[in-house]
Amino acid sequence: MSAPLDLKVNRGGLFEIVRYSPDLKAEWDAFVSQSKNGTFLFFRDYMDYHSDRFADFSLMFYLDGRLFALLPANRESDALWSHHGLTYGGLIMSDRTTVARTQQLFLELNVFLQRQRFNRVVYKHIPWVYASIPSEEDLYALSSVCHASIKCRNVSSVVQLSKRLPLSTLRKRGLKRAQRADLTVQECADFATFWQLLESHLLQKYNARPIHTLSEISLLKKRFSDNIRLYTVCHGNELLGGTVLYVDGRIAKTQYISASETGQKEGALDLLFYQLMEDYSCRGLCYFDYGTSNLVGSDALHESLIFQKEGFGGRAVCYDTYEWNLSFRP
Repeated sequence: MSAPLDLKVNRGGLFEIVRYSPDLKAEWDAFVSQSKNGTFLFFRDYMDYHSDRFADFSLMFYLDGRLFALLPANRESDALWSHHGLTYGGLIMSDRTTVARTQQLFLELNVFLQRQRFNRVVYKHIPWVYASIPSEEDLYALSSVCHASIKCRNVSSVVQLSKRLPLSTLRKRGLKRAQRADLTVQECADFATFWQLLESHLLQKYNARPIHTLSEISLLKKRFSDNIRLYTVCHGNELLGGTVLYVDGRIAKTQYISASETGQKEGALDLLFYQLMEDYSCRGLCYFDYGTSNLVGSDALHESLIFQKEGFGGRAVCYDTYEWNLSFRP
């Protein structure tokens, strides 16, 4: 019988590496709160809502007895993903992080993963717009230590709210139509009605379903009421469109967008996003992220989708996924 796998390693290395367990939840969440590139997606109450779908293998790195970094991750066969169930999920760092220490961290991480019978790592870097201060120490280590290659590069459209570009001519026309039609934008608590519109739209246009079920998004809204916001556009009592925003610190991101056929004709989304950018700019946020515009399961560009987002002034920020192989040690 083979020896049991280690859950902790600190054999002459700089770091002690500990696999996350529920008794470490408070320490994990506290570090996310104080990190320079963490968002509410990394709190355990968010990550663990879909724990039944993913075999969690999140890691905590200690230096001289103090928590130094976190890696949200899950195991799929012989691969460590960081994290397959999240839009992004790379190394979460504090302002103590330096390049040299991060290089050493990845050296020791690779040894640890080899001992845990992993053959490769798939790593989703956290885009720079989500960091409060520069935080690309991990990118340098991916190249210099892991010799990682880009597995997938998706492109998002982000507006810098303090330097907004003018709306395109098409978006301005839509905005004027919506204003003439007396459409109204409001924050809404009725996720069920919006989900009906969203599911119908995704099924008809893409033969797809939302990543979250209604019960899941309702649960997450209850847990993160300030971070998950639903805004709708209506004509009277008729729902014409809406968006679910993930709001965190300095950035708001569209998680879901949908409009009815009437809403598309009347410029509902043009009014919605014009008002939201105005509102969140006044609240002092730095960026408005319209999300990625790639075909499902591919890094090929969805040209009509990005055309709409660029019409609001969004410009490219890459969401990169890296991969590297580990030399297997039995």
